[in-house]
Amino acid sequence: MTMSTETRPLFKHIRDHDTLFCELDRYRYEAVLNLGLKDYVFNKTPKFITETGERLTIEPERSIIIPNYTLMQSIKAILCAEVSGLSLVEHSDIGYRYPTAAMAGLDAPFIKRMRSEYFHRVDEDRDICRPINLSYGIKSRGKADNRQEYEVWLPNELLEESPLPLMVNKYGEDLPDDVRAFIEQPSRIYGWMGVKRAAFEMLYRNPTKMGDLVICLAFSVDAYNIGANPDLSFSREVKSSIAVSNAELEWEVMGYFAPNGEHYSHDFVWQAIDHSLQAVSSPIESIYAPVIQPIFASKTERILNTMKAQGITDEWIKHLNLQPWEFLETSSEHRTKAHDPSRSVNLLGRLNRLFYQQERALPSIAKLHNLIAMPLD
Repeated sequence: MTMSTETRPLFKHIRDHDTLFCELDRYRYEAVLNLGLKDYVFNKTPKFITETGERLTIEPERSIIIPNYTLMQSIKAILCAEVSGLSLVEHSDIGYRYPTAAMAGLDAPFIKRMRSEYFHRVDEDRDICRPINLSYGIKSRGKADNRQEYEVWLPNELLEESPLPLMVNKYGEDLPDDVRAFIEQPSRIYGWMGVKRAAFEMLYRNPTKMGDLVICLAFSVDAYNIGANPDLSFSREVKSSIAVSNAELEWEVMGYFAPNGEHYSHDFVWQAIDHSLQAVSSPIESIYAPVIQPIFASKTERILNTMKAQGITDEWIKHLNLQPWEFLETSSEHRTKAHDPSRSVNLLGRLNRLFYQQERALPSIAKLHNLIAMPLD
């Protein structure tokens, strides 16, 4: 099934991010006008100011983990029915397939990860995925509320260089010293996750609690597989190259709309952000309580925990010494098959197995979107 550009028009811009985000912004403004709100402007999520005056880049989000993506059937209609004040941003549907790598171990002070998006060439076999747009990110650990997040997109010619200059250029004085020091530490891949994502946006209003503010929330339904080995080779223990398959529903604050010319205090905006996240959390956690898996770890930490559960040691990870850019190559001259040293390892082919392994295949993005858009019975 192909994705309809009539019902989901953003998909025709999937390889042109500038146009995609401009169009998404237009649909947001149309949704605000449809609420009867005129002369409103969009504002990005503000920096979080600590008691000591430090400015942190915070990612306000919540999520639940469930056993299978099919449990997310009709989630759009469920949200509209169960969360008063929540309304869809029409035509905001967008989806991605991407791998993400854990690049720092469980004992690291932060999470370090690499992520890339995938695309298909025109008329190409859809079992072939090609990575583009490698991003490099640092986050505070675990699933604590409102984590710090710092991320840059890496130019292809800089994939083997330190990303610190890019981070400094983007975040400047808002880049904390401990994060800056952590960025400079050498990166090594500990494991991988393959993800298919269906995403859309909604607007949340509650004048009693938030005054004139309208919070913009991005929702995503992620189906994912975690590799059984850091290099995605076959594991005898799990009899597969995939160790874990789950799904996640995530909601994240993208920013807020407010009347043009109005300015609100830091505390008022953050109280509105936290209220909007909780307004979604309470009914969702109640509805899905029988199937929610008690996982209090980020996606990156789930990769690390999976590797640890499979008995993968730090010594083995150091021995492999896998680097992110190797997974952009069809083959690597430095990697050979254990049973035949004359044959190179197709790392990209192994990465594709996270998406397409027949016994544990992830759904198509079209199937994911159709599932979550189904009306309630």
